[in-house]
Amino acid sequence: MNERFTILESEREKVLKNYFKQGVDGPLDIFPSKDKRKFIIAQELIKRFQVGKEYQEVEINRILKEVYPDFATIRRYFIDYEFMKRSDDGKVYWIESE
Repeated sequence: MNERFTILESEREKVLKNYFKQGVDGPLDIFPSKDKRKFIIAQELIKRFQVGKEYQEVEINRILKEVYPDFATIRRYFIDYEFMKRSDDGKVYWIESE
């Protein structure tokens, strides 16, 4: 996966604790404004998807809507941070195996 930031494990744990009050399997309380925190959140949320599986946009939206109402923002960061790839028509998403 893309590593744009140097993230200490202690820093990662603190961000996840602050933004997932019910734990990382629960909903996201707010979406952070700082890039490094956004990256950490996206890095955690991408774990809800399988490598190599193709997802329709509606599936991505359904999974992310359970996490945060503004699912489109999170989906966009998956692409921006290169955690996911998207077909040219925007209908199919996937995570490439490394």
